Amino acid sequence: MQVCLLSPTCLIPTEEVDPDRVAELHAQILCAGCWTVPITVEKDALFVMDGHHRLTVAHRLQLPVVPVILLDYTTVRVESWRPGQTITPACILAMARSGRKFPCKTTRHIFDQGLPNCNLPLDSLRYLAPTGRAIASAARARS
Repeated sequence: MQVCLLSPTCLIPTEEVDPDRVAELHAQILCAGCWTVPITVEKDALFVMDGHHRLTVAHRLQLPVVPVILLDYTTVRVESWRPGQTITPACILAMARSGRKFPCKTTRHIFDQGLPNCNLPLDSLRYLAPTGRAIASAARARS
């Protein structure tokens, strides 16, 4: 599993965020001076599986790239945090395509393999180019 760098603008959020959590995470990332947890993204449609709050922080910091892990639902299970609500990959894809968002903390992605961390200084993220540009372009062309 490899971490690549993609522009936050090519990632599609599917959930609302909690503004208090965004502010807290923003402060933590600035204090640490580095990005330590990649955003997990569906590899074909480029919607966010896990990391909606981190994506919002990336936008606030105006980062040109963020660390991302590209996955699919052959290695990721999904369920709802909300009792009685069924969530499927097809539901999430439909939400991504609609431009709407689930309420905060609706989807719960369960990763069969442990996810790698990263330790990228914020200053380096400000000057790095995307490493997954061809992937992002190909995914956008298929949409």
